[in-house]
Amino acid sequence: MRSKRLSATVILLLSCIASPCATARMACAHGSCSSQQETSRYVCPMHGDVASAKPGTCPKCGMSLRLEDSSTEGRREAKPASDDGSAGGGAAVAVRRLQNLTVYDQDGTKLDFYNDLIKGRTVAIDFIFTTCTTICPSLTATLRRVQQSLDQQGLKVQLISISVDPTTDTSERLRVFSAKFGAGPGWKFVTGKKGDIDLLLQALGGAVGLKDDHTPMVLIGNDATSTWTRAYGLSAPAKLVKVIADVSDQKALQGAKRSR
Repeated sequence: MRSKRLSATVILLLSCIASPCATARMACAHGSCSSQQETSRYVCPMHGDVASAKPGTCPKCGMSLRLEDSSTEGRREAKPASDDGSAGGGAAVAVRRLQNLTVYDQDGTKLDFYNDLIKGRTVAIDFIFTTCTTICPSLTATLRRVQQSLDQQGLKVQLISISVDPTTDTSERLRVFSAKFGAGPGWKFVTGKKGDIDLLLQALGGAVGLKDDHTPMVLIGNDATSTWTRAYGLSAPAKLVKVIADVSDQKALQGAKRSR
């Protein structure tokens, strides 16, 4: 009786091995069915054209690739900063229409974000929070050196640091934080109501699910020419200054083209 059961078991196993359908069903049962697999896509937060099916780092800026969220579908395509690529060193981006949102700077001054900080200006925007112990201090220190270099070259650029943690970061906290790094005139650290800041971050491409997930991106724009690009904020200050200067020069370059 025992030998009959053993024989039946052997026959069943052999039939499973011989049957492609059975093999496929066994594979699906173990989670390896290709028809049910979802293809993961990892992208660079700084360079949208860099993508991989596996985790890794961006060959352009060294940032860790992030698993793409389905919510990122339908984003606006990036457009070149200029015909001649004069904003070299940055990644050209398209920025959503900036709404007139109320923000408060490190001195508690109430500001209209677009009219008071962006309109007609060349700007460099980064995203920070005061309790950060990783990239924010390095990013802010780098931008301070950038500001000093811009001042030496006579380039008028509005620096803006937006808190990604507006619930914690009051104007007072931002004032202490900015003073710690010696931020000079022409550099605003802004916060506001969480709902308003969330809308602002989404418009500028700085929205994150968790504050610790924000990237050291610097968004550089020339409002007069609607030129926007972004750069890796932990690059050498000289490289950032070069990108900012190129974006600032867009108005002159476009004017020269029209006069030809």
